[in-house]
Amino acid sequence: MENIMKKGRLLIMFLALLWITGIANAATGEKKESVLGPGDTLKIFVFGQPDMTTEVKVSEAGNITFPLLGEIFVDGLTPSEAERKIVKLLESKDILRKPQVNIITASLQSQMVSVLGYVRNQGRYPIEGKRRLTEILAMAGGIIPDGAEQITLIRSNGSKYVKDIIDVLEMIRSGDLNRDLNIRSDDLVYVERAPRFYIYGEVQRAGVYKLERNMTVMQALSVGGGLTQRGTERGLRIQRRGEEGNLQILTVKSSDLVEPDDVIYIKESLF
Repeated sequence: MENIMKKGRLLIMFLALLWITGIANAATGEKKESVLGPGDTLKIFVFGQPDMTTEVKVSEAGNITFPLLGEIFVDGLTPSEAERKIVKLLESKDILRKPQVNIITASLQSQMVSVLGYVRNQGRYPIEGKRRLTEILAMAGGIIPDGAEQITLIRSNGSKYVKDIIDVLEMIRSGDLNRDLNIRSDDLVYVERAPRFYIYGEVQRAGVYKLERNMTVMQALSVGGGLTQRGTERGLRIQRRGEEGNLQILTVKSSDLVEPDDVIYIKESLF
């Protein structure tokens, strides 16, 4: 219970840091804009020119079709950059003088990230502007109780894919947001199942439990409700897989650390 309360306090501190960061970004005038790409749907308005108001979809070639201008390449531009490009084209072709163009992204299909694994809502999510890892996790409903504290991020790096492991709990504890990485289009965020351990024999609640970081055998016993009246801590045994996959039976002390997939067996007292 104490560990859970500590984690809760750390999470509150972390959210406060995110809030402060957001205020700082707003103060510096940082504007988050996504770049356009194939599949995006845009609504384009020209002030005072209702005939030019149109809704278009960016083609696979990265073009849109606009009245009187034909095809315009917008792939890789932000909406603001696309607005300025249309303004210049309208002026250079003597179609309008000082036109006011406004682009609204109706849907962003080109900038998507996949979030899979032990999160509340798996799926693909749009990246509207700059999004950090914690923001994407929040969009997916957060990590569920059975999820791990380490996040796997897989992204394309040219001709190959690169895997990065981000320790979210350590990031919260240290307050170091440098590992709260910016998410890019087509990134894959995967939350693995948290490591588990098994406990059976003379305990109150035999079963499978989430393995907390640096958990000792004594703490594992308390998670299982403690010993029954017939149980004894003498001769505690753990069944553990070795590095080569061979099964080992180890005699341990209550202060020893539990490892992932350990099976703890509590014997019955003879007296």
